[in-house]
Amino acid sequence: MSSPLPPDTSPVPPSIFAPAMTLAKPASKPTSASAPTATPLPERAKQNEAQGSNSGSPKPTSSSKEFHKPRLRLHLNEVSDPGTSIFLSSINPSTLLPSAVSRVQKALYVHPHGEFHMPSTRSVTLIVRPMDGVAYTTGIDLDPEQHKEINLSSRYVASISTERRDHEIEGVIVHELVHCYQYNGHGHAPGGLIEGIADWVRLGAGLAPPHWKKSDGVHGKWDAGYQHTAYFLQYLEDRFGEGTVRRLNEGLRTAKYEEKPFWTKILGRPVEQLWEDYKKEVK
Repeated sequence: MSSPLPPDTSPVPPSIFAPAMTLAKPASKPTSASAPTATPLPERAKQNEAQGSNSGSPKPTSSSKEFHKPRLRLHLNEVSDPGTSIFLSSINPSTLLPSAVSRVQKALYVHPHGEFHMPSTRSVTLIVRPMDGVAYTTGIDLDPEQHKEINLSSRYVASISTERRDHEIEGVIVHELVHCYQYNGHGHAPGGLIEGIADWVRLGAGLAPPHWKKSDGVHGKWDAGYQHTAYFLQYLEDRFGEGTVRRLNEGLRTAKYEEKPFWTKILGRPVEQLWEDYKKEVK
């Protein structure tokens, strides 16, 4: 296992979801409290995709067609829970969720009918409930490949400082939504790469927490995960050009992950060499 992560960083979820793998149920069990009926959220109004700037963020290109939008549901396990009340007062789920889905889709796939193949996720249910940790994503038993559940800890929401609540909640949701739309090398990609891609999207969305530092991860391994791998991926994006991380994700769709052939086929050199190059630049 990797060393403990900084505060406010999402822990490794009980089961990491990616479309190409079938998941076991998470270890933590839902609370026994009764919950209201899941309510569908309205779909986001159609928007034109704009060409991104040179800021280092994932940059969508223009397209006349919209991505397929999944059915979005919100499930509150305990409406009287303090964290649930804070969640509802900090964000507007009916606008944030569709916006976050669009952000993730464009970051990983640019536009609906390009060279990158987006999984056919049909629904995403956000469950806010008292639990340990921060959040995790899994598939629903009905069809784990097309129906996803994001579990968000109301206890964690309650622990966020007042001035950062909306920013942090959105950042966590964007991270978890990436797990609804990314690939995992047929179940063989390292967890650190999966989590790093999720935080790369969060980083590019301008939702990085203040404690994230690029230099913190250079003494560890490239696949330490989360923000440490996210900064490494952004270095690769800057070095090899826009769309590099999308090509990595597409490579995780097409074949079983094997480290050396995966990296050399896409970027022409082994990941260990790329990591050493990155460390020299950061230092």
